[in-house]
Amino acid sequence: MADNGPSSDLQSVYHFSMAEWQEWCAAREIKKYRAEQIFRALYQRRVRSFDEMTDVPAELRQQLAAEFTFWKSEIETHQVARDRTEKLLLRLADGEFVECVLMREPQRITICISTQVGCAMGCVFCASGLAGLTRSLKREEIVEQVARLVHQLDAGENLTNVVVMGIGEPLANLPELLPALERLHEPLGWNMGTRRITVSTVGLPEKIRQLAREGKRYGLAISLHAPNDELRNRIVPVNRNIGIDAILEAAEDFFEITGRRVTYEYVLLAGQNDSREHARELAELLRGRQSLVNLIPMNTVSLLDSRGSTYDQARMFGDVLQKAGIMTTIRKRKGSDIDAACGQLRLPKVRQEDFVVQLKNSPEKTVK
Repeated sequence: MADNGPSSDLQSVYHFSMAEWQEWCAAREIKKYRAEQIFRALYQRRVRSFDEMTDVPAELRQQLAAEFTFWKSEIETHQVARDRTEKLLLRLADGEFVECVLMREPQRITICISTQVGCAMGCVFCASGLAGLTRSLKREEIVEQVARLVHQLDAGENLTNVVVMGIGEPLANLPELLPALERLHEPLGWNMGTRRITVSTVGLPEKIRQLAREGKRYGLAISLHAPNDELRNRIVPVNRNIGIDAILEAAEDFFEITGRRVTYEYVLLAGQNDSREHARELAELLRGRQSLVNLIPMNTVSLLDSRGSTYDQARMFGDVLQKAGIMTTIRKRKGSDIDAACGQLRLPKVRQEDFVVQLKNSPEKTVK
């Protein structure tokens, strides 16, 4: 019995939680422990087809194949960078695309996953929103990215961290993201600690509080990128409807509820937000808060005129923050030679003329 391959008609095997698999078995008078076997096979044994579920009876495997599909995506391209970072471009069942990334370090293997097809936030340094937002991903489409990347691991390699920092605004898709994250830390699933899962957001205050109230102690990374509203309105256009003060208040609530320190992501744009005065202003803004600043020199995006700060400028910026008592790191570039680094993920076939039209509809942007 061959794997039935991608299908838009059948349910994904990655849709069900452990409890839902138990319900599915109970409704068909299948013994409860079979649900655990199915779940372990999917997440712990990393099987790639129903045929590989060798501890499940052939009749049950046939029933699974009749009702479920193993994959609702196809790998359109698979790129490997010089530093062994891997990027997958996945074609979804409806023909849309998303990208996801696997990053290797000596003691750490991290994956970066997407939550939407495109992005509506419009950050001026980021390729992910060049074509706007098409739709949000379903929970199984989020989980399947993890499974696809886990299947790229070599024998003896294990996933250690997940960052939800790919294409899209994760908190704008919480109804699908939260059940997807459950698969990561379910004991019979990938069994990851919630502290190893970080969700990134442009800063949606009420959604930040909703994430905190889940009580899961996920990490939170807020894409700040500016120390004042006037500058942030230009770099992150949605800020005009939010404001930094509201974001910081929500971040404080997140810390109070979860006990997790908030990370503030700050992409350094040459000549725009990377001066010594900007660093001093940011230090004053975050003074007394339980926070970590992660500085990210902007990675090159061919259709954008903005350029990243030099490493020396980033070091200067970081030194100002650290002398003011603000914990600071500078993010390493991973996979930039295959456009897999921070801010480089995007949909395929974004054309120059599409980008010009988008900019005409967003005259406040600072790129040409």
